[in-house]
Amino acid sequence: MMSNIEIQRRRTFAIIAHPDAGKTSLTEKLLLFGGQIQVAGAVKSNKIKKTATSDWMEIEKQRGISVTTSVMEFDYKDYKINILDTPGHQDFAEDTFRTLTAVDSVIIVIDGAKGVESQTRKLMEVCRMRNTPVIIFVNKMDREGKDPFDLLDELEEELMIGVRPLSWPIEQGARFKGVYNIYEKKLDLYQPSKQVVTEKVAVDIHSTELDDQIGKTLADKLRDDLELLEGVYPEFSSEDYLEGSLAPVFFGSALNNFGVQELLDCFVEIAPAPRPIQAEERQVVPDEPKFTGFVFKITANIDPNHRSCVAFCKICSGKFVRNAPYLHVRHGKTMRFSSPTQFMAQRKTTIDEAYAGDIIGLPDNGTFKIGDTLTEGELLHFRGIPSFSPEMFKYIENADPMKQKQLAKGIDQLMDEGVAQLFVNQFNGRKIIGTVGQLQFEVIQYRLLNEYNASCRWEPLSLYKACWVESDDAEELDAFKKRKYQYMAKDRDGRDVFLADSNYVLQMAQIDFKKIRFHFTSEF
Repeated sequence: MMSNIEIQRRRTFAIIAHPDAGKTSLTEKLLLFGGQIQVAGAVKSNKIKKTATSDWMEIEKQRGISVTTSVMEFDYKDYKINILDTPGHQDFAEDTFRTLTAVDSVIIVIDGAKGVESQTRKLMEVCRMRNTPVIIFVNKMDREGKDPFDLLDELEEELMIGVRPLSWPIEQGARFKGVYNIYEKKLDLYQPSKQVVTEKVAVDIHSTELDDQIGKTLADKLRDDLELLEGVYPEFSSEDYLEGSLAPVFFGSALNNFGVQELLDCFVEIAPAPRPIQAEERQVVPDEPKFTGFVFKITANIDPNHRSCVAFCKICSGKFVRNAPYLHVRHGKTMRFSSPTQFMAQRKTTIDEAYAGDIIGLPDNGTFKIGDTLTEGELLHFRGIPSFSPEMFKYIENADPMKQKQLAKGIDQLMDEGVAQLFVNQFNGRKIIGTVGQLQFEVIQYRLLNEYNASCRWEPLSLYKACWVESDDAEELDAFKKRKYQYMAKDRDGRDVFLADSNYVLQMAQIDFKKIRFHFTSEF
């Protein structure tokens, strides 16, 4: 076993939220506390940037949305923090699902006025499937919103998880005075400022000092609220949190830099260090001496000047060393990496070593696919990174015959990222792009033009679902493909895909061909 110290100080988590919940502001402020002030743009320039530090694509800056997960790391106190800032928009949920396979814990951001929204519910289901520990940050307390007690009930009901407030707001909106930090037993008084970090006051809530700080009426209300909380909610149990059955809740205003440091201070203490990961062959424990890792994300053109692809690798065990030989399990060949990187949004630095729990960027010239495993020689396969069945389909056509090569390269690299899936219709040979949301088509078209100088146009295609088909009975599979030849396609790995044009057609195919298995994710 290798030294546990480096591993125990790692914290790798994803931030997930509905697009309007203020996740961007929270990410910026976490980076600020991590000493990344010159990048976050908050203090040194004395103004807040218009777009998120983590949103590095031009289209993200124009639309004000995140369309891909950003990976960032920084040091805070004695801890090394890896943040994965996920897209909030539901059209990019698949990127978020994959990201959740690479983290040890999650922070969910909730809008104090809107409460739990549909996208957050879906993401919580993925956390529940993997028993991922969750912390909830209720944002925008400086605006009028729901009653905090009602919000707690809603969180329990909608997210199907026990909650335990570790901070409590004193009023909200224009009357917002601050929060009482139950975890540290300190009062944090609110000052509306995007640049100043508010100071904490250690105060005994039963003393008159509390009355002096916030006034007798609010002090009495706070005491009553805290008494009610203690009576209704169980004591905070770190075991229940780590098992994924209890979510600590914090309140604050990320835009105004309020409540974020309290969240971070508690997070680094209670959040899990890297956890064991189940491979197909066995369970991989972080403090094993030998390096193992898997690729959970590929990003094309993270540096527009070099048009380079980067494969993001989550280190599951051991220590990664620059220029050391590692086995690419799928290809069965040994590779060395001379310039592995760690990221602060689009700014990257070359590293010499990294430990279990870290996320590193490896230069990729087409050798990696999502789900690939790297080891020191052992044949391991990490699962749980599927492609989901797309719900929207369009033919992609070249709009500029002179740029055929650029279009082919662009499609190839963008499909490697997993933002959409490419199918080739076996009947007419045309290329079909399948996505889970309309916005992805716009992003693909924009990125092809701006990153590859290739023009494409979309042609409508009415399909219900794509499903992968396989059978142990070669004759029946052959008969199925002949009968459905107009609707048969191949994916990028050459697997058979049935493009059903309605739910009825799909159900009839399942009834008529009993020996054929229909899969709705690519992992089977």
